[in-house]
Amino acid sequence: MAKERIKDLLERGVADTDVTVEGWLRTVRHSKNVSFLDISDGSCMAGIQAVAAPELDNYETEIGKLTTGCCVRVAGRLVESPGKGQSYEIQAGRVEVVGYADEDYPLQKKRHSFEFLRTLGHLRMRTNTFGAVMRVRNAAAQAIHRFFQERGFIHLHAPIITLSDCEGAGEMFRVSALDPEQAPRTESGGVDYSQDFFGKEARLTVSGQLEAEIAALALTNVYTFGPTFRSENSNTSRHLAEFWMVEPEMAFCDIQGNMDLAEAFLKGVTRDVLEQCDDDMGFFNQRIDDTVLETLTNIVEQPFERMTYSEAVNILQGSGRSFEYPVSWGVNLQSEHERYIVEEHVGRPVMVIDYPKEIKAFYMYLNDDERTVAALDVLVPKIGEIIGGSQREHRMAQLRQRIRECGLPEEEYWWYLELRRYGTAPHAGFGLGFERLIQFMTGLGNIRDVIPFPRVPGFAEF
Repeated sequence: MAKERIKDLLERGVADTDVTVEGWLRTVRHSKNVSFLDISDGSCMAGIQAVAAPELDNYETEIGKLTTGCCVRVAGRLVESPGKGQSYEIQAGRVEVVGYADEDYPLQKKRHSFEFLRTLGHLRMRTNTFGAVMRVRNAAAQAIHRFFQERGFIHLHAPIITLSDCEGAGEMFRVSALDPEQAPRTESGGVDYSQDFFGKEARLTVSGQLEAEIAALALTNVYTFGPTFRSENSNTSRHLAEFWMVEPEMAFCDIQGNMDLAEAFLKGVTRDVLEQCDDDMGFFNQRIDDTVLETLTNIVEQPFERMTYSEAVNILQGSGRSFEYPVSWGVNLQSEHERYIVEEHVGRPVMVIDYPKEIKAFYMYLNDDERTVAALDVLVPKIGEIIGGSQREHRMAQLRQRIRECGLPEEEYWWYLELRRYGTAPHAGFGLGFERLIQFMTGLGNIRDVIPFPRVPGFAEF
């Protein structure tokens, strides 16, 4: 008898058939006449109960010694269950112990704090919450690829090792093959990276955007979906040192087309996850945040509001609200400002464009007023900014001037500038932090709980 995923078995729902399942025991209850084994294989929120009778050959020697956490293979008859809360159960004809769990198995039948579970990265995916997170991540990732593939975008594998700082912030991890205790030195006493593996100082990427621009100016529409890194020493619930980014880039596209794609993208991916993960999303709505389903339904059904940065500042200044961070034209909008606009003033997602050039990156298109750039932020409830993007500066003179204004070494961007010499074209794109999206979808309060193995200052276990 071929094994089946519990998800497929329950969805098929055909009783009086022979089945074989493999998985891990969430709970075990032994009585005088029978043992009840609650089995999960991670394929869905539900497990399935197997009922093992003392008549089985290994009942005394093996089955009776089973505990929570053990790995088993059960073959038997699928029947309708007389118990509450389950449609089917398995009358076990054979129970094979694949792997015992020691008595100190830490995941017992009780609620564990998320802080405690972060210390159990090797086990926490066996819990209901983290199993659901992984399934939602999987569904969202598939939805992202489907969204772009259906629109003719080409998936680009951007490099992880780079020589340039896309954001110009300098918060990058260094990649080196040099012995730190015996590194070669320059005449001035600094490390001589010309003798390093790549011949220059190399770093881990903070974004695949610049490479995506190269590809878009040849292939028209591309997207990247891969790991990115920031060495920002931040221990907040919103930051990770390693995270995944989704970054589409479109040639012959301006800020309006960018906004249209960003709205369609969020709506499409959200709709797919709601349809494919109804049980998991119901769990998050019941156990984590009872507004998750309502919030995500509004994302799908309601049009996004659009406004300029100047309009947003006027709204905040006229709100009568005393914010922790004072609002004036030219300052970065903080999460409290973004959430006020989305949750209290508008009541649905908001797209904000045309930010002051001083607070945005060098590559953003300079507007005619020469004070603002064609930047785009998409704001959603509870999170604030979930997408950031812009129309890119495709004009050589303006781009060179912005690089100089930002104090960046022009020689490191030689190829980026050269793209403007050889068949330049208007283009635009945006970036979405994948973990930020999953946090928004699940209602979980800490971004460390929506990635399998979080990397944060002082912690890189598992």
